[in-house]
Parts: sequence; C-alpha cells; structure tokens
Amino acid sequence: MKGENIMPLDFTNNLIAEIPENLNFDVQYEDTKFDGKKYVINGNTDEYLGIVGDGFTCASHTKFFTKVQEVMMENLSQHDLLDAKVNWSSCRNNAWAKMDINLPNVTSDIVTSKGHVSPIARRFIALHGVDGSCSNLVFFGAIDFFCTNGIITGQHDKVRRKNTSGFDLTTFGDKLYNHKDDFEKDAKKFQRWAETDIGKYDVKTILESITKSDRMAEKMFSLYSQEANTRGRNLWALYSAFTNYATYADNRNGFQLRNTANDNDAKNMYEREHDVARWIDTPAFKRMEVAAA
Repeated sequence: MKGENIMPLDFTNNLIAEIPENLNFDVQYEDTKFDGKKYVINGNTDEYLGIVGDGFTCASHTKFFTKVQEVMMENLSQHDLLDAKVNWSSCRNNAWAKMDINLPNVTSDIVTSKGHVSPIARRFIALHGVDGSCSNLVFFGAIDFFCTNGIITGQHDKVRRKNTSGFDLTTFGDKLYNHKDDFEKDAKKFQRWAETDIGKYDVKTILESITKSDRMAEKMFSLYSQEANTRGRNLWALYSAFTNYATYADNRNGFQLRNTANDNDAKNMYEREHDVARWIDTPAFKRMEVAAA
C-alpha cells in the first residue's frame, strides 16, 4: 500500500513523530480557467493534486498531524503514551493521508469460553486530505494484538472537522481526556460479545442481510468459520472476521483489492473500516448483540 510506514514514537520525551517526507509539503493553489475553481498543488513536487472551490483552504498534513499529536501529549499520561507506535499510509498522490497510532500500554484481555485470549489496545486514527476528498477526522478504536486486526467500535466514535486552515481539535482533546473510561466500556462490550454464543443463528443469512451481497456474505462466512475455530462460535469471532476484512487485502482472507491504475489502496482500506462500523450498527447485528447485554 503506497506510503505505508510504521515507526515507534517517543511521546514521553515530548517528541513529535516525524512526518514522512512524502507527506511533508506545503499546499499551494493555482487558478483554473473555470470560475470559482482552483488547483491544489504539492509545493515540493509541483504536482496537481485536485481541483477545489475558491473558498477551500486547508492546513498541510504536517500542521494537522503535528497538532493531533500535541493534543495527545497534553491529554494522555506518560504511562499511556509509553511505547506508542504510528503507522502512516497515503494515496491520491499523497493528497490523502492516515496516521494510525497504537497505545500498547492501554490494554485489556478478551477471553472466550474456549479459553482463547485476545489482548486489545487503544488506537487513534487521524485522517487528512488536502484535495477536498475528506474532512479532518479523528477516530477512536482498538487493535487486536492476537491477529493485529484494527478495530473501530462504531460510527459515533469520531471527531469531524471541516477541512479548513483554522481547524479546532478541542473536542478531540476532551475525548482523549476520557479515553480510558471509553476504552474500558468498549472492552466490557467485547467481552460480552466473546461470551455470546451465536451458534443458534443462521450466520450466513445474517451476513447476507448485513453486507447486502451474497458473494461477500459467502466469503465472510468462510472467514467467520476460521475465526470460530480459534475463538469459538460467538459474536466476538464474527466481529473478528469483520475486522480481518478491514485489515488485510490478500490471500489471508480472500478479500484482495482490485488491481486498478488508481492510487486509492490506503483510502479503500480505510473505507473497509467504515463498512465494519456500519455493519455492527445494523439491526441484524444488534439483535444478536441484545443477547450479550
């Protein structure tokens, strides 16, 4: 995936993660021949990144991601920040970028009836686009260390800001301050899912309802069956199949990305995480979740 880059962080010494070179550029503009439109240009390479309205302004990737990290350091403890790691990815000629930060010191164990243990840790995902392709977004989630699946707990766990140069991350800071309580609530929910036997349900039919695709449902059911062999036939195993789909795109799960000329792999993988957040909010999934409440 273009631009993918994993590195350790040193937040405990107040050091901001270095922005990858391919993302560290000023955003410039140039008039087009169309009224009310202008080009977005990479100030380092002079590449044209897109066309936006005259009123569009945005911070550079460097300014946005640096501010997110500063807010994290202001609101999280030294213990929480210790050994943090960041994964960078980008697409659309680096106009769209994602910073995915894992906090391995904020953890909980999810234990199934089969005795399988999945350690999970807190996760923050920040998205930024300079070509009008997305708003500034910060998601709250977790990472499953057993299989390294990324977890986003729901569509509500996000902070959105319009893509302007005057962005404000105050709400993000407020949420960070309460992140441990939120993470503990998520962990308790996942533990309930791990204890919820879904063997009585026709999971394949439910997947057809959730995914709106017979072909995808069949592949997802196969993935769920693999997860169930390890974790048991529970809601946590089904959710783990979802997060596997959102984390990998190769022969490990059969959900390869289409081989196209478009530079959109990183964005397409993020959209899979959005799919998962939407699926767990569907009535079909919620009906199974009721048994876990």
